Amino acid sequence: MANTLSTPEKFKHISTATIATCLFKKGLRNQCMQNVRPLTSKKMVGEAFTLRYIPAREDLNPIAVFKDPEHPQRVAIEQCPKNGVLVIDSRKDARAASAGSILITRLMKRGAAGVVTDGGFRDSGEIAALDFPSFHQRPSAPTNLTLHQAIAINEPIGCGDVAVFPGDYIVGDADGVVVIPASIADEVADECLQMTLFEEFVLEKINEGQSILGLYPPTDPQILKEFEAWEKNNTTKVP
Repeated sequence: MANTLSTPEKFKHISTATIATCLFKKGLRNQCMQNVRPLTSKKMVGEAFTLRYIPAREDLNPIAVFKDPEHPQRVAIEQCPKNGVLVIDSRKDARAASAGSILITRLMKRGAAGVVTDGGFRDSGEIAALDFPSFHQRPSAPTNLTLHQAIAINEPIGCGDVAVFPGDYIVGDADGVVVIPASIADEVADECLQMTLFEEFVLEKINEGQSILGLYPPTDPQILKEFEAWEKNNTTKVP
């Protein structure tokens, strides 16, 4: 069943915690964004489309720049592809907003899979009420022009202390946001589905009263035999 799913569909069934462990096993220890929190309970899965801010320079960043149809922030909202995640590099600075409810609503209506910034969103209550995965550091009322100058679209950025390249997979849930390099996304998804299935087995055993010793991790060879038999009878638990 798992092989019939696309990579994004697989990630929808996998927690960020499981992905982080899988990436750690592969030597990738800095893939979880720091100080980035969910505004909604919606799971977020999609490929990264990026927007980069630099510190605002007053002579180049007056309110009039929003009249320019080529303003990078506005263009990013209109170009982020369907099922993509807009990832905004705000330099971890939430003193001014990265975007507000109007732009985020437009992103949702265009079919994006979510949005994440290491800065803050204004109109955060309205964004939280949307049926749309959104992640930020904290609420922020000032317009982005106060401190942020939108400068580039869909190039490598940093967000929450993690390098993000366009096309990387972005997965977000209640525990935060993790970045999966595009080159290994397929294998990570497959490995994580298997890890998730084993964790379901472990939880059943623990709820039955079994000790974690020898079970988690499965250092007792008998556990692996039991899991193999359990897996045959529980193939529908994880797609």
